[in-house]
Amino acid sequence: MDQHEEQEFAEYFAARREAVRRMAYMMCGDWHRADDLAQTAFIALHRRWRKVTDKGALDAYVRRTLSRAVIDESRRPWRREHSTEVLPDEAESAPSLGNTVATRQTLLAALQQVPAKQRTVLVLRYFEGLDVAGVAEVLKCSEGNVKSQSARGLDALRAVLGDELGDLRSAL
Repeated sequence: MDQHEEQEFAEYFAARREAVRRMAYMMCGDWHRADDLAQTAFIALHRRWRKVTDKGALDAYVRRTLSRAVIDESRRPWRREHSTEVLPDEAESAPSLGNTVATRQTLLAALQQVPAKQRTVLVLRYFEGLDVAGVAEVLKCSEGNVKSQSARGLDALRAVLGDELGDLRSAL
């Protein structure tokens, strides 16, 4: 890569690093793994930077790479244990936001008990705001598959949350 391309990549990386890291955390539930997964996505993008002709599609490329990395990693036997790490939040210092922090931690903890592919679909649909077609494009699967994974993922999330679901609804 020439210096101009390196500069473009560096600017994109600086602008999107934290958002990609947060998305990775929501998908895997561990900040250290999220860092590794985000790094994997950015390395893949860096390798293909010259070949990306539509710079408006960079977020989609990173999302797809990250999603595949999370799903692939979840299939490895040593990754079947879930982290119990508590989500750090800048808002913890503001006591008036205590309920919001607790709600977010509850939701993220429950999300980690949902199978990886379903969790990835839920994060892309409801946290990243992609529509069914957008998620299907990211995951390279059919829209029907996205719909069924969403439904199964929401059912699994409801089962994990149980009685806490009503508390979450009222807090949101």
